[in-house]
Amino acid sequence: MKTTMSHSPLDIQPEVAQALASHAPVVALESTIISHGMPYPQNVQTALRVEAEVRAHGAIPATIAVLNGRLKAGLSAAEIETLGQAGPRVTKASRRDLPILLANGGTGATTVAGTMVIAALAGIRVFATGGIGGVHRGAAATMDISADLPELAHTPVAVVCAGAKSILDLALTLEYLETHGVPVLGYRTDAFPAFLTRDSGLPVDTRCETPEQVAAILRARWALGHGGVVVANPTPEAWAMARAVVDAATEEALAAVKAQGVTGKAVTPFLLAWLNQSTGGDSLAANIALVLNNAALAAQVAVALTRVA
Repeated sequence: MKTTMSHSPLDIQPEVAQALASHAPVVALESTIISHGMPYPQNVQTALRVEAEVRAHGAIPATIAVLNGRLKAGLSAAEIETLGQAGPRVTKASRRDLPILLANGGTGATTVAGTMVIAALAGIRVFATGGIGGVHRGAAATMDISADLPELAHTPVAVVCAGAKSILDLALTLEYLETHGVPVLGYRTDAFPAFLTRDSGLPVDTRCETPEQVAAILRARWALGHGGVVVANPTPEAWAMARAVVDAATEEALAAVKAQGVTGKAVTPFLLAWLNQSTGGDSLAANIALVLNNAALAAQVAVALTRVA
C-alpha cells in the first residue's frame, strides 16, 4: 500500500516517505531512461542497478513516474518492469504533460523537468540522471529549447548529471543557465562534460572536490531563494568516448533527423539510438556507466546535505 497525501495527486512510497519524515537522504531518479532511453531488458536492469547504487552510498532511491493518473515518488520493481516492457508506448512526460496525465488517468515516464516537479512536491532535493536537455542546434530558428532548462531556473532540486548531450548547442545551453541564474558546478572538473565525453571545451562556474562542498553550495543557493543547480559529473574515464568519435556520430545522426523529418519529443530517443548503433553499442555501455556514476555521487551529496549545518 502507498502513502497518499491528502487532497494531493502524489503517492510517496512508504520507504521514501519514512526517509523524508526522518530527514534521511533521498535521491530522485527519472523514468524516461527506462521507457525511452534504453532497449528492454537493459532499461529495467539498469534502473534496478541505479537504485542499488544509491542504496550502496547511503541514500534511499525514489524512482519517479506517473502511473494511472497518480504522481509516484518511489516505484516497486514490478512497476519499473511494467514501464520497461511498455517502452516508448509510455508517454514521455515533462511538466506540460503532467496535468493531462492526471486528468485522464494516464501513465508517463518523467523527463528531467517532470521528475524535478514531482521530486520538489515530495520534498526531495537531489536528483540523479544521465544528461540534462538543453538548447537544440538551430534553436534561433526553431525555438527548440528543452523544458529542463526553465525547470532548473525555478525548481529547488539539484540535478547530478554528466552535463548535456553533444547533440545540443552546449554553449547556448550554458548561456541560458547563466542568464536564468542556475549555478553549474563541476565535480572534480573545470570543464562542462558533454555526456559521453568528459570535456566539451566549455567551462563550469566553479569546481567542487567533495560532496560536502556541493552540499554547502546547495544550502546557500536555497537560502537565497528557489531554483535548481546543475552538478556536472564527468563520465568515468574508463567509459568515456573520444570527442572526435562522438562528434562525427552526432553529425550523422543530426543529418538523419533532418532527412527523416523527426521532430519534437522523438528527436532525443532517435539520436541516442542512432549513436548506439553507429558506435557499435559503445554509447549504451557508456550511458549505463555514467548513470551509475551520477547515482553514486547524488547519494553522497544527499548524505552530505543532511549533515551540513
